[in-house]
Order: sequence, then structure tokens, then C-alpha cells
Amino acid sequence: MAKYSDLEYLRLSKGQRFSYKLGRFFSSILPGIGNLFKKLGQGIAGVFGKFFGGLADIGRTFKNGDAKTKASFLVMGFGSIARGQILRGILFLLFEIVFIFYMATAGVKWLAMLPSLGKVGPTKEYNAILDTYVTTYHDNSFKILLYGVLTIFFIIAFIYTWRVNVRQNKISQEMLEKGIRLRSGKDDLRSLVDESFYKTLLALPLTGILVFTVLPLVFMVLVAFTNYDGANDGYFSGLFHWVGLENFNQVLSWGNGSTVYSATFGEVLTWTLIWAFFATFSNYFLGMFVAMMINKKGIRFKKGWRTILVLTIAIPQFISLLYVSKMFAKDGIVNGTLLSWGWIQEALPFWTDPTWARVTVILINIWIGIPYLMLIATGILMNIPADLYESAKIDGASGWKQFSKITLPYMLFITGPYLLTSFTGNMNNFNVIYLLTGGNPINAAASSAAGQVGHTDLLITWLFKITTGTDSKYYMASVVGILIFVILAIITLIVYNVLPSVKNEEDFQ
Repeated sequence: MAKYSDLEYLRLSKGQRFSYKLGRFFSSILPGIGNLFKKLGQGIAGVFGKFFGGLADIGRTFKNGDAKTKASFLVMGFGSIARGQILRGILFLLFEIVFIFYMATAGVKWLAMLPSLGKVGPTKEYNAILDTYVTTYHDNSFKILLYGVLTIFFIIAFIYTWRVNVRQNKISQEMLEKGIRLRSGKDDLRSLVDESFYKTLLALPLTGILVFTVLPLVFMVLVAFTNYDGANDGYFSGLFHWVGLENFNQVLSWGNGSTVYSATFGEVLTWTLIWAFFATFSNYFLGMFVAMMINKKGIRFKKGWRTILVLTIAIPQFISLLYVSKMFAKDGIVNGTLLSWGWIQEALPFWTDPTWARVTVILINIWIGIPYLMLIATGILMNIPADLYESAKIDGASGWKQFSKITLPYMLFITGPYLLTSFTGNMNNFNVIYLLTGGNPINAAASSAAGQVGHTDLLITWLFKITTGTDSKYYMASVVGILIFVILAIITLIVYNVLPSVKNEEDFQ
């Protein structure tokens, strides 16, 4: 797209300026998308490069290594112990012993059962003593999947540790050949509390992230490729098995009788994006406007106004939103007051009409969100140099020009990342929707197979409905969760590359 100079831009009409800015915005997104794919390609190429480079280094290490180094390929830590690094060698050896013991006693069994997720489910067997049929439980698909994934993680950890062991032997051999003294066990321990203390501090958090974040995420992703639900819970009611991409076809395909989930997903996704847009930007600009009004010279009782607004933050949402929900009900105080004043002839359908319900939750969210933005904007506005406004006034700039050329650019530069995270948070804003409407009114066009989705349901509240009840479809919730992540990741990566905080950082130095 052609780029105008400052003089050429000033000669454009308002409509042409708007079209030009809109075109520049979309033209700036396309390079961001291309840059994203370029970085992904470079990352994948880098991973493969390191992998094949590592294989080549392992081959060279074995070829050029002495007997101690070669023995360490089979017995981890042997070379370190033989070269006097007793503590390091014992740790390597203990890890190998634990790994072999685990794989022999349990790991191989879980891996062998992972492709089938169990073969024998609960069975009814006659008990002669009790003279009745008793349920006998056998394989547990849930446990097989969990421990199977854990075993794979353990194998990856072992391969990485084995690689470190080989590299350490190579380095130690080269150091001895050059006459350099190797570190002793005391030196290693001293290093953990000195120059390598950061590794000591990061060890526990990193382990926690792997066990409590990465492992559950991988488990959740794998559930999307199974038929895990209330009727197939993996143990009590029946086993669940792998189904491949069938679940994704139900959500994304419009054929083969899968339109229930496809249409529902499309409608809920559209409303979720609309909700996130208005919930984010209405709070952002109105919160900024309120902060500007309160900070304006001549306004009295500034602390009092801020205190009143902050009270909405102090009250727990569980209480305030449930109370507001009752206020706007058909027999609530709002309809009751309007009817008693004669302003309306019948109760307004705040929660029973789809359009009314959607507009109402957006307006109530403004009441909740403005105080947060007011506090954030207040701190930023107070730090904008006053001489910028004085110079603008001398040049004859109107209030709108001062806002669009000084205030807004500073706000967007400082709060750009917050704006992005706020949009992401609003897409997953469970509290406001669930406590106000519970997703209602019910969408009659959507089948009960889709979890009785309502017109105000977001993807996150729909996901909650899918996983509750006797016919909980955990596999479908996993699919929706994956799709939410993909959508948010794409939006985040694209928008992040066009944020002023990233593109125009040097302008605010």
C-alpha cells in the first residue's frame, strides 16, 4: 500500500484518512503473520539442526573416546567415577538404576497398554457366597493414560540425562588431555551455592512446572483424541479408547451429521469474540475517560470519587454479580421500580431475550471494569509531561487533538500489553457470564447434545457445561480447550507484533 508523506496525508479528506489508516493497519498485520511463520520455520529448522548435530557429536565422542568414555555409554557415571568425580558419577548411576527399576516394574507395562488404553473393563461375575452378581473392575484407562504419559516424560528425562553424561565424559577427557584439573565433588557442591546458584533456585520451580503444568496439559490434549466421557470414565462405567480426529471432525466439520457441534461452536465463538472486543475496549476507553475527568484541574473531592469507584473492586464479584443478576430479573427491583413509576407497561426481558441479555452483560461488565482501568490510567496520566500539553495549547491544538496525539499514544504504549492480556482474559471471563446469566437464555436451536448452550455462553462457560452432568463429554471439552488456545495464540501473536509498545519503542525512549 502506498505511503503518504505528512503533507500529503494532511491534504486527504476525513474519509480518505480513515481508509488510509485502516489499510495501513491491515497491511501491518500481514507482515506480522509472515514473520510469525518465518520464525516458526526457523525454530523447527533449529530443532532439527540441533538434533542431528547432537547425533553427530555422540558418534564422534564414541569414536574418539577412551575406554572410560565408551563404558559410560552403557553405564552412566562410570567415566566420572573412574576419573575421580565420585559425586557426579554416583548421581548419574543412581538415576540409571532408578530408571531401569521403574521401567522393569511398571514403565513397560504402562507403555504396552497405552495404545489400547485397556482391554478388560468392569464385568459382572456371580458370587456364590453372596448369591448375587458382583461388579469386578479390571483395567483403568484413566490411570493407563496418565502413567503412560508420565513414563514417556521419564524416558525423555533419561535420554537427556544420558546425553549430559556423554557430554560430561567428553569434556572431562579433553580437559585431562590438556592437563587441566577436573572439578571434585566439593567443587560441584560449592558451585551450586555460588556461580550456579540460579540452577539450584530454578530446580524446584522447573520441576513443579513440568509436573503440575506441562504434564496435565499434555494429558488434556491427549484426552481430545479419546471418547472419555461420563459413560466411559475409564474404570467404573467402562473403558475409553483412542478415536483419532473424530472429535475434531464433530466440532469443525459441517457434514456427516455433526452440524450440532459445528453450528454451536461457530455461534459461541462469534459471540465470544464480540463480547471480548466490547468488554475490553469499552472498559479501556471509558476507564481512561473517567480518569481524565477526575484528574482534570478544578475537580474537587478527587480522592472521594476514586474511593467510590474502587468500592466495586473491594466487594467480591460472587456477591455483587449475583445481587445485580437478581436486580435485573423479571421480578427484580429494576423492573419493579420502572413499572411502579409507569415508565414501562411490562417487565423488560433483561435475561430472557438474547439481545437484551447480551447488551446487559456488556453494560454490567463496564461497571465492573472501569475502576481497574481508572486506577491504571490515573498513574499513567500523572506521568505524562505537562509541557507537552502546554506546547499543544500554544500551537492551538483542540482538546481532541491533545487526546489523540499525546494522551492516547502514551496510554497505548504503556498499556498495550495489558490491553492484549485483557482481551484474552475476557474471552475466558467465566465469572461475569456464569454469575449473571449462567449462559441463559437457552438457545433452542442448539441440541442438548451440545450441553444446553445459551445465547450468552462464552466458549469457557460452554466448556463447563459440557463437562458437568451425568453425560459429561470430557473429550469434547478438551477439543474446545485446544481450539480456544489456538485461537488466542494466533490473535495474541498477530496483535502483539503491531502494538506500539513493540513497533514504536524508540519513540518513547
